[in-house]
Amino acid sequence: MSKTPTVLLHTDRPDSAAAIVREYHPDLSVHTCNSYEAFPEQLAATKPEAVYTCRFAGTETYPRKSLFATPSVKWVSIGGSGTDHLGLWEPERTTVTNAAGVAADMMAEYALGCLLSHRLQLRTFAQAQRQQSWLAGSVSPIQGSTALIIGLGKTGCAVAHRFNAMRLTVLGARANPKPTEYVDEVHSIEQLSMLLPRADVIVCAVPLLDSTRDLLAEAEFNLMKPNCILIDVSRGGVVNEQALIQALDKQQLAGAALDVFATEPLPKGHTLWERENVIVTPHCSSVYEGWEQRSVTMFAENLKRYRGGETLHNIVDPTRGY
Repeated sequence: MSKTPTVLLHTDRPDSAAAIVREYHPDLSVHTCNSYEAFPEQLAATKPEAVYTCRFAGTETYPRKSLFATPSVKWVSIGGSGTDHLGLWEPERTTVTNAAGVAADMMAEYALGCLLSHRLQLRTFAQAQRQQSWLAGSVSPIQGSTALIIGLGKTGCAVAHRFNAMRLTVLGARANPKPTEYVDEVHSIEQLSMLLPRADVIVCAVPLLDSTRDLLAEAEFNLMKPNCILIDVSRGGVVNEQALIQALDKQQLAGAALDVFATEPLPKGHTLWERENVIVTPHCSSVYEGWEQRSVTMFAENLKRYRGGETLHNIVDPTRGY
C-alpha cells in the first residue's frame, strides 16, 4: 500500500471524475479511460494501484480479466453497488469496494412510484387520455397493504423507510436476519415460502449470486397473491423471467415493474414490452443527475483512508457479493 498510489478512473465521464479526485488529492498521478476496449492497454501503461471503475457498457464485455491480471492493482472501487460483473476475485490479493448507498434513495423512490402507478392505474388512464376516452374506473390505496422487501441492504432499507411512512406493513427477508428500522418483521431468505403469500407488493433488492439466481421462480410465483405487484431493482437473473411471464399469463400476480433483465437491452419483440400490467425501464432506477459525482466523491474520500492505512468503507466479500 503506497502513500501516493497511481489512480486510474474508468468511466464514461472521465473529466468530471478526474476533477473531483484531483481536488481531494492534488499530489497524485490520476489517469482516465472511457472505454472497455482501451482499458487493458491503459492498465498496462499506467500500472495503477487504485482503480475506480463503472459498468457503463454492460456486463457481457466488461474487461474483468485484464483488471485482475494487472499486478499493480491492489484496490478496485466499483462506481455502483453490484459486483456480479466482476465474477470472483481473490480478496487477499485485491480489495474491492462498492458505492453502496449512492443510489439507495433514488431506487426507493422508483419502487414507491411504481407501486403508486399500479395502484392508481396511471398507465390505463394515460392510454384513455390519449384516446380522449372518459374511462370509468377506480383507484386503490396502498395504505394498509403488506410489503415484502427481499434484501435489506441500503436500498432495501430506504424502501422500507418510505413504505413505513405510507403506512404499509413491512416484512423483510435478508441473509442474516436482525432487527431493522422501519421493518415490522425480519426473516431469513430461507423463509420466503412463508412470506410470499402474505405480500401485496414484493420488492426484490438483492445482489446476483449463485445463491440468489432464480430466487423467484415457478414455485415462488405459485405462492403469490393474484393482486400482488412485483418490483425488481436487483439484477437480471434473480427473477426467472420465463417463470414471471408464465405467472403473468396465469394471472398469478397483478403486475410487475422491472428495471433489470437477463439480457440488456431487453430485445425488441420481447413479450414483456407489450404487457399493459408491466412497467419496463432501462436499468435506470439508480441513475439520476449527480449520481456519479457522489460516487466519485465517495471514492475520493475512501482514497484518503487508503493513503492513511485505515480500513476502507464498503469492502465487498466476493462470496456474499456485498
